[in-house]
Amino acid sequence: MNYKRTIKITITLLTASLVIMGCVPARKYEEIVERRNNCETRNTELRKINENLNTQNNELTNLRDQLQQQVAQLRTDTTNTGNMFRRIMENYNRLAKTYEILLDQNEQLMAGKDLETRQILNQLQGTQEDLYMREDELRKATELMNRKENDLNALNERLQRFASELSAKESRVNELETIIAKQDSTVKALRSSVSKALLGFEGQGLTIEIKNGKVYVSMAESLLFATGSTSVDPRGVNALKELAKVLENNPDINVLIEGHTDDVPFRPGSQIKDNWDLSVLRATAIVRIILQNSSTDPIRLTAAGRGEFMPLDPGKTAEARRKNRRTEIILTPKIDQLLQIIEMN
Repeated sequence: MNYKRTIKITITLLTASLVIMGCVPARKYEEIVERRNNCETRNTELRKINENLNTQNNELTNLRDQLQQQVAQLRTDTTNTGNMFRRIMENYNRLAKTYEILLDQNEQLMAGKDLETRQILNQLQGTQEDLYMREDELRKATELMNRKENDLNALNERLQRFASELSAKESRVNELETIIAKQDSTVKALRSSVSKALLGFEGQGLTIEIKNGKVYVSMAESLLFATGSTSVDPRGVNALKELAKVLENNPDINVLIEGHTDDVPFRPGSQIKDNWDLSVLRATAIVRIILQNSSTDPIRLTAAGRGEFMPLDPGKTAEARRKNRRTEIILTPKIDQLLQIIEMN
């Protein structure tokens, strides 16, 4: 299980809310930033919950093993105490019979033979003292056995309580693992669908890969735009139409379109103000093409401009700048189930 990857899924999805830097009012932008911060906080809580659940699961498992060992030892002690109790009872019964025999003999000898009578009396007294001692041992053994039984019952109750807690923790962990595995499967299936739809464009400025639990479709500038332009060329439109069909057939996927530029500034007086402006306009142009060629719900789409501030290659060469001029379409499964588990806990 890769919880870090899951947390990154959530963080990147919610970071998608940093949308439309130059295309929406300031108040709307602040709301989006607040939503992103809330979601990042929830993702941090999810990671802590997963780590705490795994830690508690291990601790409860160890404690359960220790309690089971103590229960086994108590059972052994109880068995030994019971055996000792039975031996003491047998000795007590034998002494009681001996005492009764001596009483009978004493009654028979009271009429004569003083010496024998004294011996018998002494013997009777010793036997009686021994009997008292055995009775005291029997009482102590009985008390000890009762204490052991009480301890055993208390440990059994604790063991049952911890077993119940452990089962609940394991259930939560299993639920999280099931959801994460389902999302991983969804991402892999989505990557396969996108690859099939865009098969004819791979190697022509288009790459598809899975990162952080999301599908990244990266399109070079040469596939979509002329240098400095915000209009998608026909070949790029064809690729976006194929992608739009995949998005239409996968309604549980959110889409973030990020425009990226190089660090070459625009000349003063240009219609496009700067690289921020260019990256946002390119992202919104792609959003319009997707909406025009599918029934994709607009609420699933987010357009963002990154300007030159997230380069693939920080170099100042022509090749480095060519790599950085790109559009990334990031496909993310919805995480409603994970957020519900966070709220429940």
